[in-house]
Amino acid sequence: MQGKTLQEATAECLAQGMSEQQAQALAPHKVSPGNKPSNTLLLPELSPYYLGALIALYEHKVFCQGAIWQLNSFDQWGVELGKQLSGPIYQALTGSSSHSFDSSTTALIKQFLAAQN
Repeated sequence: MQGKTLQEATAECLAQGMSEQQAQALAPHKVSPGNKPSNTLLLPELSPYYLGALIALYEHKVFCQGAIWQLNSFDQWGVELGKQLSGPIYQALTGSSSHSFDSSTTALIKQFLAAQN
């Protein structure tokens, strides 16, 4: 939602112990413009039926968007960014984090946790 600039991506790479040359090579792949719309679906349960429906929905959506925009929707750098961004959210969902999020993410986490009780 908030994105990441080239400077932020470079600083992140350097903080992970990469050399300046490695950071400069990798950082452009970690840039994200932010402020993009997203979808959130809350389901009553996680069953094989719902999981299959979600996977099919998102694969179809991502493929169609990529075809329309003429880009590789299954770009590995985007996948890596998703993994990195999901870590703190997963910790909050499992109750092992006090990380602060934007208001939208905080509200969704609260709604998810309330549905678990």
